[in-house]
Amino acid sequence: MTSFGDTKLRNLGDYFATGSVADRPALSSTMAALRHFLARAPASFARHFAAGQPITCKAAVARGVNDIRVEEVTVAPPGPREVRLKVHSNALCHTDIYTLSGQDPEGLFPSILGHEAGTVVESVGEGVTGLKPGDKVIPCYTPQCGEPDCIFCFPPRGKRTNLCPKIRGTQGSGVMPDGTSRFTDAEGKEIKHFMGCSTFSEYTVVADISCAKVSDTAPLDVCSLLGCGVSTGLGAAWNTLNVEGGSSVAVFGLGAVGLSVIQGAKMRGAARIFAIDMNPKKFEMAKDLGATDCVNPKDYDKPIQQVIVGMTKWGVDYTFDCTGNVEVMRAALECAHRGWGESCVIGVAGAGKEISTRPFQLVTGRKWTGTAFGGFKGRSEVPPLIDDYEAGRLKLDHYITHRFQGVEGNLKAIEALHSGDCLRAVVTY
Repeated sequence: MTSFGDTKLRNLGDYFATGSVADRPALSSTMAALRHFLARAPASFARHFAAGQPITCKAAVARGVNDIRVEEVTVAPPGPREVRLKVHSNALCHTDIYTLSGQDPEGLFPSILGHEAGTVVESVGEGVTGLKPGDKVIPCYTPQCGEPDCIFCFPPRGKRTNLCPKIRGTQGSGVMPDGTSRFTDAEGKEIKHFMGCSTFSEYTVVADISCAKVSDTAPLDVCSLLGCGVSTGLGAAWNTLNVEGGSSVAVFGLGAVGLSVIQGAKMRGAARIFAIDMNPKKFEMAKDLGATDCVNPKDYDKPIQQVIVGMTKWGVDYTFDCTGNVEVMRAALECAHRGWGESCVIGVAGAGKEISTRPFQLVTGRKWTGTAFGGFKGRSEVPPLIDDYEAGRLKLDHYITHRFQGVEGNLKAIEALHSGDCLRAVVTY
């Protein structure tokens, strides 16, 4: 088998493509041997052989509401300014479940979900610079085009945002920037992309402006945590509300996002941190990460915002909703400090839901804001987070509470996330 070189393999592929082989059993035997060789070939050889060709692999395909199946799919080569990635590890996020449940107004079926992953570049399309096969990448659902005339990548007058709209229209429609998909099923029918990532597949194709290149030594299972949830929580505290030392913070909802807000606030030196959840099993980790007060709304017979205000004097400096529940969003605002309190909406509400409060809450100095991906610019600001992890300055391992293997593991991860005691289930392919 080791006698197969690149040239011989290409010629052999041409030979098979002609269909002019008389001995079909011999062909089957040869193809089986070839597959055996390729499965064990060095990664550099496999990348060279597959580059520019469609790849058949496994993916967990969302066929409809709560209908997800492991199937064989074909992943087309990357087009111009596109990158094909081999997915190493995928972390399941509540947004994936939200879309699978049918609550997402932009949810499309059939599609390949997944948007928190650690990956390796398999091949690049025409015009891609700064990325090459073998590079480690975190795909980011918020792209960063970096073009000089993009007012979102380079906001005027000291403004800050990470909401580059360069590919927003096509990404929201489940296709690549040219308006087509790179995924097809066994029948050749199109499968939609999801959030520009689609990491419930062994291979995926993303826009180059969505690729955050990380260090060669970065652990890809940990990288997956920074594709959405944990980055969002840290960034909400650091970038969106800019929590400062000595301040007070209240966090509603103690999933991975809420806990990362607590971690970020503690790292900034917040003096008092309220952790609010109806599941007291989550309080231990919240305390480990820096919470000073743990509050269960079930223990009180009055609105939780009144409870929090009563535990302070005028309210809390910074509050965060990490639940997606519009009533909790209101509670978070209404326990913000009179005169200067700020409240950040992080959780994604169901389709058609609206927030409300009395205007007096705003007239008396409270501010309501929101965040996407914690305000982090993907390509330039996510890689330093992994650098901090590798240097021991940022703890992340505690978020991985469950591990599974293979694309089929995504189905087990969904079950784990529904159990109530899962922060992040990481699936390694």
